[in-house]
Amino acid sequence: MAIYQIIGEDMQYLQADLLPQDLIYGEPAHLVSKDFTVSFEMKMRGGLLKALGRALTGSDFFVTEVKGPGKVTFSGFLPGKIIEIPLNNSSLLVEHSSFLAAESSVEYGATLARLTAGILGGEGLFMAKFSGSGRVWIHAVGGVITRYLNPGEKIQIEASHLLAFNEGMRYGIARVGGLKTMLLSGLEGEGIFFVEIEGPGMIWAHAVSRLQLAASIAKMIPHS
Repeated sequence: MAIYQIIGEDMQYLQADLLPQDLIYGEPAHLVSKDFTVSFEMKMRGGLLKALGRALTGSDFFVTEVKGPGKVTFSGFLPGKIIEIPLNNSSLLVEHSSFLAAESSVEYGATLARLTAGILGGEGLFMAKFSGSGRVWIHAVGGVITRYLNPGEKIQIEASHLLAFNEGMRYGIARVGGLKTMLLSGLEGEGIFFVEIEGPGMIWAHAVSRLQLAASIAKMIPHS
């Protein structure tokens, strides 16, 4: 059985020690290294329709499949935390650019986010969908905030901070405040729209949104 380790503090990476015939897949750009003994192949995983669905989310049409024996590493692009989420005949909706890798038993597709929760968060209309049984690894920018909601319990998450949640939870979009809030809000609409999610189920959120990070860096760049 493959051994998986999440290594590091502020810039974490996933290391998988694969036995012969062990296979995992991930986004091509997130593959950092592999042993010479590990085979590497680009695949249109799940067929044409699922590959097209993934492309609509902004993810790659093809995925990288790696098969043991040997070690492989995957990493995110920004400081943050890697989260391992086990699926047991269940489904998970994930903000598309946060996916790192998954076991071969997990199906990878896309789904249309109702009420444009995705597009108002700046990440497109579609969300990645993972289903079946096995482990999925995703990357949270800055850190991860987790919360389990009991039946009927609700939470509002600023749209660009939404990372993942269990499929089957009720959710929608809500605008916060009126014109004054929109004019005084920060980064290109950040803080205007909240995703409202109702339990039961688990949710994960980015501690820092990509919009916040990009704007903070932009302020430090000298302008001529």
